[in-house]
Amino acid sequence: MRIINPLVSALLLAATTLTTAQSPTCAKCDLEAHGFASLNGGTTGGRGGETVTVRKLDDLIRYAASPDPLIIRINGMLKVRPFGFEVPVKSDKTIIGVGAKSGLEGGGLNINAQRNIIIRNLKIHGTYDGVSNWAGKEGDYDAIQVDNSTNIWIDGNHLTEMGDGLIDLRRDTDYVTVSKNLIEKHNKAFGIGWTENVISKVTINDNFFHSTNVRNPSGGAMKYGHLYNNYYRNITGYGNYARGKTEMLIETSYFEDVFDPIVAGPEGRIRTNWVKFKRCEGERHLDVRGETVFRASDFYNYTLADPYDIPIDVPYNAGPKADIGV
Repeated sequence: MRIINPLVSALLLAATTLTTAQSPTCAKCDLEAHGFASLNGGTTGGRGGETVTVRKLDDLIRYAASPDPLIIRINGMLKVRPFGFEVPVKSDKTIIGVGAKSGLEGGGLNINAQRNIIIRNLKIHGTYDGVSNWAGKEGDYDAIQVDNSTNIWIDGNHLTEMGDGLIDLRRDTDYVTVSKNLIEKHNKAFGIGWTENVISKVTINDNFFHSTNVRNPSGGAMKYGHLYNNYYRNITGYGNYARGKTEMLIETSYFEDVFDPIVAGPEGRIRTNWVKFKRCEGERHLDVRGETVFRASDFYNYTLADPYDIPIDVPYNAGPKADIGV
């Protein structure tokens, strides 16, 4: 696999713009968590608690730290200070954006040793200035960082141009679903691991990975990684990567202009089903010890899309909406 430098990546980003239409509302939004986040007691966030609306960062920080279940509605784009700060989020919270233009600029969210959290309909961006911090070494400025936590649902967000990772699931984080997100214009998109324990079970579906470099996602020491109905376009470093002893089931996904679309490390295991490629180069590990890879249908029900519909349907439904019905 290869790593593209910032200048080359910037030229590629400039040459490839997001032209696919996006839906202003969400006719297909899920009302409840699905996939692995639906197991282990389920992921309900702040259901049953008070609903509050915040328009200031200080209020978000205060409510997110509450010990009580809460549904926290962010109304507007909150500028995070100090720059790169990640707002700590405690258990039993739903954090949801009001409309399609709410979220965080200049910082992100941090979940550490918590459970039962939902993050939906937010745009999180603005800790990468386009010049420095390309590798994320100067500041660990993630959009959503999750450590040692369980039952997390990340759905319908727009994550872009942060200083380090867009989504980092670290240190034995388990029972997670990442769905219908627009993940774009970034270096290290989505990493899973930072542990030697093979525990994490993650569902990744209906996401649009657009103009990113590496970690799309990269799964290290992931017990079960189920990737389906995802669309990858203009990926310059590598696409799906099964590192360590990861088991990765990849179904009905569409790769367009992707270098190294599917890669397995020496101990990784991959099984694919109905995967399509268009103008792709490099490694395509479609079956690596695939007979030993888990079957997602043993854990939950799910629906596979026609892969030929994915380039239209996935971008249309990914990212924040004016109304998601909750």
